[in-house]
Amino acid sequence: MDQNQFHRLIKEGEDKLREAGIDAASAEVEIILLTLLDVERIDLYLYGAKLIDDKIVEKFRKIIERRATRYPLQYILGEAWFYGRKFSVTEDVMVPTPETELLCEIAINFARFKKINQPTILDIGAGSGVVTVTMACELPDAAITAADISEAALRIARQNAQSYFAEDRITFICSDMFEALTPDSRFDLILSNPPYISDDEYKDLPPEVLADPKISLVSGIEGMDIIRRLIDTAPEYLKENGRLMFEIGYNQADLIAKITESDNRYKSISIIKDLNDIDRVVILGLK
Repeated sequence: MDQNQFHRLIKEGEDKLREAGIDAASAEVEIILLTLLDVERIDLYLYGAKLIDDKIVEKFRKIIERRATRYPLQYILGEAWFYGRKFSVTEDVMVPTPETELLCEIAINFARFKKINQPTILDIGAGSGVVTVTMACELPDAAITAADISEAALRIARQNAQSYFAEDRITFICSDMFEALTPDSRFDLILSNPPYISDDEYKDLPPEVLADPKISLVSGIEGMDIIRRLIDTAPEYLKENGRLMFEIGYNQADLIAKITESDNRYKSISIIKDLNDIDRVVILGLK
C-alpha cells in the first residue's frame, strides 16, 4: 500500500465513525491500526503504509463497521488501557474509565504517605481487576482481596493479574459485596467503583455505556443502593484509621455527606473532584 492509499484508508475509517456520531473518530482509527499492526504510534506513521496488507485492510474495515454500530471499541478489540497498562476486557466486565484512575491515585498516595507496611486492601466489585491489579503493581508489598458477585468477571480479573505477575498477592472471592468475607477480615483500605446510576438515568445513557453489564451500572431509584451498603458495612471490615474510598455520581455528594454525618463511626469525609470538576471520589475515615 502506498502512502496515499494509507491516508485514504484512515480517512475512510474516520468518516464512517464520525457519521455514526463518534467524536473521537481520529483517535479510535489510530488505536485500531496500532492494535492490528502491533506497533508504536511513531512507527504507524513512519512505516504503516508498508505494513498494511489486504488481510489487515479487511480486518480494519470489519472493526470500523462494528464500531459504527456504537458497540464499544474496547470490547471489539478485547482490551482497554488503564493507569498506563493494557487489560483484557469482555462483555462480562465494565469498560474501565479514566475517572477510576483517580480512585487508584488517591489510594496509592494514601498508602505511601501513611507509610503503611504491607497494606491490606479490599476491592469491592473488582470487575476486570483494573483497580486490584493497579494497586498490586504500584504497591508491591500489598495484600489485596478482589471481590465480585460475578464468576465470569473474576476470571477476567485473574487473567489480568497473571499478565502482570501479581496473582500471588491477590485473593479472588466470589461475593455479594462483603458477604463471603470472614468476620475477622480487616483492611487498611476498602476501594470500590460501585454502580451509582439511577434507574431513570440508565435509560438515557449512550450506546457504548449501555453495552456494559447493567449490574455494574444501576443501583436503584437514586443510584445509591450499593453505596448505602458500602457506607453501612465497611466499618466492620476496616482497621483502626482505615479508609473507605469509592466513586460516586455527579449529583450524589450532598446526599452522601448527610448519610455519613449521622453515622458516628466515621470521623472524616473528603470528596475529591475529577479533571472535569465533578465530585468523583469519596474518602471516609474511621474514628
